[in-house]
Amino acid sequence: MKAEPILSAYLNAIGTAVPGHDIHHAFVAWARARLPAEKARLFDRMAARSGIDHRWSVLPATVSPVGPGGFYAAEPHPGTAARMALYAEAAPALAIKAIEALGEPPGGVTHLVVASCTGFVAPGIDQIITKRIGLSPSVERTLIGFMGCYAAVAALRTARHIVRSEPDARVLVVTVELSTLHLQATDEIEALLAMLQFGDGAAAAIVTADPRGFALGQPFATTLPDSDDLIRWDVTDRGFAMHLSGEVPARIATGLADRDFARAATGGHDPQAIDGWAVHAGGRSILDAVESALHLPRDALTESRAVLRQDGNMSSATLMFVLARLLGGPRIEQGVALAFGPGLAAEGFAFASAP
Repeated sequence: MKAEPILSAYLNAIGTAVPGHDIHHAFVAWARARLPAEKARLFDRMAARSGIDHRWSVLPATVSPVGPGGFYAAEPHPGTAARMALYAEAAPALAIKAIEALGEPPGGVTHLVVASCTGFVAPGIDQIITKRIGLSPSVERTLIGFMGCYAAVAALRTARHIVRSEPDARVLVVTVELSTLHLQATDEIEALLAMLQFGDGAAAAIVTADPRGFALGQPFATTLPDSDDLIRWDVTDRGFAMHLSGEVPARIATGLADRDFARAATGGHDPQAIDGWAVHAGGRSILDAVESALHLPRDALTESRAVLRQDGNMSSATLMFVLARLLGGPRIEQGVALAFGPGLAAEGFAFASAP
């Protein structure tokens, strides 16, 4: 009996979107003012070395979010209910902006996969998006929530599985994160440095069996031992509090220095054979740790650093922004996408330019 050919799935196109309000420098001024002089100087040095020039927010651009009349003008800051009301309004709108940036009509979509970890609403944003862009009510929807920065991997992995099992499937993948809805009133420098990284953004992608764009290869996942407390989201009465330990870059570097962990965290590929790296831009020190531990060329993570500089860390949307830049660049024979998140987990997949 003749074996059936193994069907490939392809990432055909990616559209990205950020809001129009750059809040990075307003946040830096607000955060340093909360710190005593010595810690403020340290914060200034870390902000200057962050590799971030801009971060964008869905909060109104007419005023600074932390200035008079802004969403965070007075303490205590708005509660989780007010933040979720904003999420319900702004998340679908930003997601649709990314879908429009795809340059491909959403007609014929059979499946919708949405990833988001910065808000909750029911009916879900998958249902809201389906209705607003006129998708058929028969579209199969999957909502991936609260996985953090590697949720884009889970979303694209899900799309790959769908296409490989249903050759005629046309999967719309959306990642949308509104991290700036979760500012925390704190004077802890580690928490302020964590918040320094995050901004809002959305991305959309089309995955089909049509051989164009990137072929999506074998996914992989692993977890760094004894690390589950290093990256955490805590749901509080005042939004979602991000805990991002300062130990994360060093722990990633140490983990990747171990041959077994490095092999698991790169899907078994030889790092020196990879000619396309899509590493989640979680922060400058994280990118430095990956580059150093895997002995990568200095330009290997150029696209990741460019996304970090222009948009900051947009949680699950960030990896899609990096892939979008690579998709528009030179041909890639052997690529690896890699993201880190709560757990501390490393997840990713292989990819290559279509024949």
